[in-house]
Amino acid sequence: MELVYSRTKTIQEDKVSGFCPGCMHSTVIKLIGEVIDELGIVDKTACVLGIGCCGLHMDYIAYDNTTAPHGRACAVATGMKRANPDTIVFTYQGDGDLASIGLAETMSAANRGENITVIFVNNGIYGMTGGQMAPTTLIGMKASTAPKGRIAAEHGYPMHMCEILNALTAPAYLVRTSCNTPQNVMKTKNAIKKAFKNQMEGKGFSMVEIVTSCPTNWGLDPLKCLDYIEEKMLPEYPLGVVRDK
Repeated sequence: MELVYSRTKTIQEDKVSGFCPGCMHSTVIKLIGEVIDELGIVDKTACVLGIGCCGLHMDYIAYDNTTAPHGRACAVATGMKRANPDTIVFTYQGDGDLASIGLAETMSAANRGENITVIFVNNGIYGMTGGQMAPTTLIGMKASTAPKGRIAAEHGYPMHMCEILNALTAPAYLVRTSCNTPQNVMKTKNAIKKAFKNQMEGKGFSMVEIVTSCPTNWGLDPLKCLDYIEEKMLPEYPLGVVRDK
């Protein structure tokens, strides 16, 4: 018989996912693991985890990782990479961690062109901490801190991180993908692989933004979340390559 698929060795075999049903963190973590396996870099990869649901990443993976203070993942990754330049260092962050409390660290690392990889999971809301409004929350989208929905005059507009970082000179690769369809899952994997290869080739800062869902805090079942991504999230956050030097 021909082997067509096997579990990536970067995922611990004795672990069962603790993510909410329909959460796409599981898919993204699996894709990262497959890429690390295929590139043969398991023994020299280190992940810096953001706070929140992203931090649960550590329960399932079999490669080195550490947790940064909330929002400081890019700063910690910078120190790790500069101290160990042969290590493949990447951050795994949500929208609140990367674009709110960690905005300064994200912008500064990108502006310096740090040779790190950033995996940015954008579901438009704070997950683990209670469904608060994030910088990426859509206009009209309800949150625990915006029960009437996000109102532009009161809360401002959603932040588009790929486009914001594209205003800087240094970043090498900025791309937005999703995991809402099988085709987009494969595009996400290819984007992650390219971002890691960029680091291996010393090209500098790469960020893969992945538009995902949060069924629990969106108040929708997993299937309806897929419709919401297609109908609401993607018009606000269009998929595609923003920069590729």
